[in-house]
Amino acid sequence: MANAKVNAPKKRPTPEKRDRINAVRAARNRATRSALKTAIKKANFVGGKDKEAVVRYAIKRVDQACAKGLIHKNCAARKKSQLMKLLNA
Repeated sequence: MANAKVNAPKKRPTPEKRDRINAVRAARNRATRSALKTAIKKANFVGGKDKEAVVRYAIKRVDQACAKGLIHKNCAARKKSQLMKLLNA
């Protein structure tokens, strides 16, 4: 049969490999979420000339977290709105 490879069942990773993959992803998600929280906190407390740059960086972090699926798109929109309100105040 010429198409035997096409119809063959897909191999799934072993449970041990799945555990390793999940651990790596969880660590990456934790780091990204922590960076997001830190950026938002810095944007809330900074003042002066560099306030716009800090707020823009926080908005960038929010967008990245949303793109990765860490936060919902409505949550990202709400956080960005709060940051822009803070910047314009």
